[in-house]
Amino acid sequence: MKTINCQIVSLTSLTAHVFKVILKPSEKVDFIAGQYLNVVMSEDDKRPFSIASSPNSELIELQIGAFVADSYPMQVIDRIKSSIADNKTLTVEMPLGNAGLQTNSDRPLLLLAGGTGFSYIKSMFEYLAEQHSQRPIMVYWGLRELSAAYELTETAAIIAKLPHANFIPVIETVKDNEVWQGKTGLVHQAVMQDIVSLEPYDIYLAGRFEMVGAIRSDFIEHGALLTHMHADAFAFI
Repeated sequence: MKTINCQIVSLTSLTAHVFKVILKPSEKVDFIAGQYLNVVMSEDDKRPFSIASSPNSELIELQIGAFVADSYPMQVIDRIKSSIADNKTLTVEMPLGNAGLQTNSDRPLLLLAGGTGFSYIKSMFEYLAEQHSQRPIMVYWGLRELSAAYELTETAAIIAKLPHANFIPVIETVKDNEVWQGKTGLVHQAVMQDIVSLEPYDIYLAGRFEMVGAIRSDFIEHGALLTHMHADAFAFI
């Protein structure tokens, strides 16, 4: 792990509550797709966020969901805004995490995320596309409502570069006045409807801890092997 100062290249809104942060590190830091970094607020206050960009990228992308003013993530966004205004750098620690993509496997891949956990799997499928991976890959992204979705077209275009990959966004609740022709309901239930048995898959999960815990239990009942399931949340649940 290294402590790196990063220039803030941009801060933009993906939705009303999700921000994209692009950082340029002072030096190239090697990491594995699916790892995370800590934003250093102070020596005793370090906040983890998944790296959304590929390890091959010179820039670091973060996707930060900040739904409440003065919340844990919004304080980070406010720090980034003040750093931009004062032309200061942002200090991060990286790489961190033991749930990165294992490239020595040729098993089919299931990448599943809820909400801004999407950044965890985005790093993976971007890297796999750059590597021209031939593995069968299923990418599922669960969102509570349609307004929470972002970059669906861009994501579909990246995954379309993979010869044996599918992208399946799942919206939990669609309002009567909204047009959505994709899957609805809980994302992991969509997986279990689509895939007869999860036994052959390497599975990577990201989302709220309670969500990941419930998915782990249901997926094991659906044939998944715990030794082939990966999530940073597993260290805490």
